[in-house]
Amino acid sequence: MVRWFRSEPMEYISLIVNEDAAHDCLADLGKLGILQFTDLNPELTPFQRRFVSYVKRCDELERKLRFFAGECDKFELELASAGTVDGFLATSVGSSSGAIAGKSNETGAQLLESHEVELDGYENQLKELNNYSEKLTIEYNEKVELQEVLEKARRFFMTDAPRLAVSELTSSGKKISEGAGDSKSEGLLEEGDGGTGRDLDMRFSSVTGVVASEERSRFERMIFRATRGNCYVRFAPIKQPITDPETGQSVEKCVFIIFYKSLSIEKKLKKICDAFGAHRYSLPDMDDAPAVDRMLTENAQELVDSRTVLLKNQDTRFRLCQMLAQNTEKWTWTVLREKAIYHSLNMFKADVAGMLRGEAWVVACELDHVRDTVNKAHANMDMAMPSLVDSVPEPWPTPPTHFTLNKFTYGYQEFVNTYGIPRYREANPALFTAATFPFLFGVMYGDVGHGSFLFAAGLYLLYNEKKNDEAKLGEMMGGMHSGRYMIAMMGFFAVYAGFIYNDCFSLGLNLFGSRYAFEGQDTGEVEESDIATNIVGYGDPDGVYPFGLDPVWHVSANELLFFNSFKMKLSVILGIMQMFMGTCLRGINAIYFGEKLDFFFEFVPMVVFASSLFVYMVVLIFMKWSINWNSRMMDATCMDPNNDEGWGSELYLENDSAWVVCDGSNYNADNGDWNGYCTPWGLSCTGYDTTEEKCSLNFGGSGDGCQPPNLITTLINIALSPSAVDEPMYNGQKGIQGFLLFLALVSVPVLLVAKPYFLSKEMEKNRGHGDDDEEDEGDGFGEILIHQAIETIEFVLGMVSNTASYLRLWALSLAHSELATVFWEKALLSTLNMNFFATYLGFGIFAGTTMGVLLMMDVLECFLHALRLHWVEFQNKFFKADGIRFAPYSFKAILSEANIS
Repeated sequence: MVRWFRSEPMEYISLIVNEDAAHDCLADLGKLGILQFTDLNPELTPFQRRFVSYVKRCDELERKLRFFAGECDKFELELASAGTVDGFLATSVGSSSGAIAGKSNETGAQLLESHEVELDGYENQLKELNNYSEKLTIEYNEKVELQEVLEKARRFFMTDAPRLAVSELTSSGKKISEGAGDSKSEGLLEEGDGGTGRDLDMRFSSVTGVVASEERSRFERMIFRATRGNCYVRFAPIKQPITDPETGQSVEKCVFIIFYKSLSIEKKLKKICDAFGAHRYSLPDMDDAPAVDRMLTENAQELVDSRTVLLKNQDTRFRLCQMLAQNTEKWTWTVLREKAIYHSLNMFKADVAGMLRGEAWVVACELDHVRDTVNKAHANMDMAMPSLVDSVPEPWPTPPTHFTLNKFTYGYQEFVNTYGIPRYREANPALFTAATFPFLFGVMYGDVGHGSFLFAAGLYLLYNEKKNDEAKLGEMMGGMHSGRYMIAMMGFFAVYAGFIYNDCFSLGLNLFGSRYAFEGQDTGEVEESDIATNIVGYGDPDGVYPFGLDPVWHVSANELLFFNSFKMKLSVILGIMQMFMGTCLRGINAIYFGEKLDFFFEFVPMVVFASSLFVYMVVLIFMKWSINWNSRMMDATCMDPNNDEGWGSELYLENDSAWVVCDGSNYNADNGDWNGYCTPWGLSCTGYDTTEEKCSLNFGGSGDGCQPPNLITTLINIALSPSAVDEPMYNGQKGIQGFLLFLALVSVPVLLVAKPYFLSKEMEKNRGHGDDDEEDEGDGFGEILIHQAIETIEFVLGMVSNTASYLRLWALSLAHSELATVFWEKALLSTLNMNFFATYLGFGIFAGTTMGVLLMMDVLECFLHALRLHWVEFQNKFFKADGIRFAPYSFKAILSEANIS
């Protein structure tokens, strides 16, 4: 955990290697994953780099492998796993044994060349098969469509056409006979072949073809508009979907026959068919039945032959894709590794012929390991020129931030990195977030029942940890797997807080027996106005519930009032403690980095301001909880020494628990005469005495220390009425609060002015003699003052607003418990006294709302609010979040990313 508090120390090294051994050196260094190379050629474009040709070749190989993966997807073939990344890197040895990816004695260039030859062959073969498959599919589709057109057209001419002809002939005959009866004139063409015979012998031209079913309505509408209705169209659906050769998708199509009697209409119809992508087919004379049958038979035979060839082609492609699926991921990893090597070599500079120089950040404790690895790679290559790994003298560029993480800490570190990367060696918020985030979530989500579900989900993810590590998870499941320990801890603290609140599905758990009892509760005679009494006695340790809150509060009339007061104060205490811890981390950072101005003129005033007002508020809360107010209020209570049962009670602890009977001599005559009553410390009461007069503590104010104060009013009056404390809790409270207010007021101008003032003095000491320099220095001081003013305002106002923001702990906890109560009472409890079906239905509603609202939506809501409390309220007190993330040259990271994508 100490290593997690600050990032790992880094060293900036210079690496000089022989150009011939550079590939093997970087192959071994990539397995270590502890270096981050710096680009020494920023002025060069990517196309001007030394090894750009190798990178292009790797890109081309990647393209081919993506093509292979896409072809395998078409056959729904899953790519065979190349095993674990660690296993792949262990078998693909670099320079140590001279074997890469199982191919011995191959250099990087030879490896790329062998892969290019092999993958080129597979790509050409697969492309040739695809092209041939596309042609075969087109031919097969044409024959299928022609077969359907022939069958549908023959059926139309054999059945529908004669029926339509008879119908037309009948209607025409009726019209002619009706005309002959009405008029005695005869037609001019009545001799020989009459008009009716000519109509029967008239033959129409036709266009037949196939169009997509989804285009049918548009196609028909376009024909009607273009020909103005001077055509006759019939459609018949094709039952078997036809495969599109370009996309491979099945398309529903239908046969169409269009009859027309005009050459101009024919031209229009052909253009419309071409526009809609309809395939037109020429048919023989439908009256020539033998010719039609012969064409059907020939086409059917050709259709069978085309299908046989197409299936053979598909089988060949499938077997080839099966083989590619077994090796694609392994080839991809090899290419990615080689690409990473040459990409890193492009960052090296060729200062001397035959040698390459690079600079890199390395984890300080691994420097010797890097040096040994490079020397070993050179030795295996039998290079005469030795390698050199040495530290670069300071000043260095800004070091990157790197933490050594494990399965537990990874999720919390990513949680912080999402907001911003910590500066180099800055205090890491993730160390504290690992404890405070699940705890604050539990405070908001506190419920034994609901928390148990969440805890069980976390345990399930932990149980399947190894299985999920090896599986290819989606984005959502991958995120849950990364945060599996966080989810388990969130569930654990939700259960813990649930026991503190004594809340399980909105019901109290009487695990240890309630310390309160209502009169008549055993016989069920408790009325709503009855008051529960402590069965042991006030002040007795046995009268305290052993763990958490007493379950009796869940059935009391003032339940909401009590829980609101408790949770609100708890939220304020936790919030101020966390913010104050963040402020202290600011001081720890200042000490570590030797920033004296930041420590004395930022951290110290901030601590003084926070302690004077906000930490003091926490002290008052604990003080109010710890004071025996029964005893203090009894001190200012008038009782009859002779008849009052409370006289002489053991609850009175003031004035050494001594009860003094008054004799009527010490009373305030201005309030009237003595009425026979006395206070425990011996004051004679008149019935008109004030609390201040009856209290023996003499703390001042109207309460004089014997009346519990309203803390909110007390805190407001610190600033608004510093000269008076109406209800003090301890002696000298007025003076102490005045002094604390003075410290808070003084700390603000110190925080605002002191640091810019001393920085300006340092700038004057280092300032040159030029006017331009003076102007620049003046601008610099102005910027510092503005920055400090923003910092001061943000801190002072932020302490107030952030404290109020922590009340979300109370609000969400209240919302969760009230929602659980509503679901329990309205969905389940109200149906228990009905019938079985109503209870069954009510439980279903209760379970559904609990799952959807409380176990899903509310979990996300509490998670986001806890996230905000850490990112805004806690981290802004010290966290700069402008660091540079350590991006190591690591094969494992590169291949793991490729595996996820």
